[in-house]
Amino acid sequence: MFSPVGVTAFLLISGAVGLMAMVWRWNQTYWTVRTRLREEIDGDAQRREQTAPSHGLTRWLSLAGYRRPYASRIFLLLTCSLAGFGGLLAYLLTASGLLRTAIVGLRLLPGGVGDIFLPAVYLAPWLVACLVASLPFVVVRATRRKLVERVNEDLPITLELLATLSEVGLGFDAALDRVIGSQDRDRPLAREFRAFQLEVLSGRPRVECLRRMARRIDVTPLTVFVSALVQAEQIGMGLAGVLRQQANDLRDRRRERALEFAMTLPVKLMFPMIICFLPGIFIFAIGPAFYQFFQFAENMSRTKGL
Repeated sequence: MFSPVGVTAFLLISGAVGLMAMVWRWNQTYWTVRTRLREEIDGDAQRREQTAPSHGLTRWLSLAGYRRPYASRIFLLLTCSLAGFGGLLAYLLTASGLLRTAIVGLRLLPGGVGDIFLPAVYLAPWLVACLVASLPFVVVRATRRKLVERVNEDLPITLELLATLSEVGLGFDAALDRVIGSQDRDRPLAREFRAFQLEVLSGRPRVECLRRMARRIDVTPLTVFVSALVQAEQIGMGLAGVLRQQANDLRDRRRERALEFAMTLPVKLMFPMIICFLPGIFIFAIGPAFYQFFQFAENMSRTKGL
């Protein structure tokens, strides 16, 4: 009725789903108890200071932009569902006979060359299952990288505009409102600055709102910029000079990163050139000679046969 491979796949998938459910339940219980103890010890001030989750999966999803209360549950549910689907695909590939056909075809290759690829054929169904199960992780990671890239793209021009508007006499809030109004509303940095403005209008201290914004995004250039603003706010420095200095520092860091990337580019191009170009060059240069040699050997063998 049921093949051993199918039973094994079902048991592995069931065990994986049960283990993930246990880990998720333990993680939720642990961090719930810890959060309650921290709130009881630190009081209302700590609760106001806490903005984004500071632990594990919830924090990782929050940094990628998935900040709904049920984001971690959806992520785990999708991962478990796709793990089951991947296990089903692995079972179908195993039971369909494609693996046996591939193994027979590889073993028919002369010289035992096909034996080198047999481990890859045996592991192919489980690799497919792992790839399917890792799709939510790949999507969240790509979303986080895209968010960081967009913030790094928008921050230099934002700092330049803020510094210029502050130097001509506008206050920080008025300059920030002008800059945000000129940017696309869908950009992550503009959204976070709008959230910062709303928090300030709600009555929170400016320093606390800046720190909350830095923790929500957690991008190094923005964190450095927020730290400088917080320090200037606390000691009473002029924001125009601080903004101009931060804009210049960010421009210098971007120039240094560009130079570093340009210096490492030849080393990074070495491996693609060796893997992709040299085999083609060898084929075009030495291929005709090998072809003539094989023709000569074939003619010699025919002559000896006659």
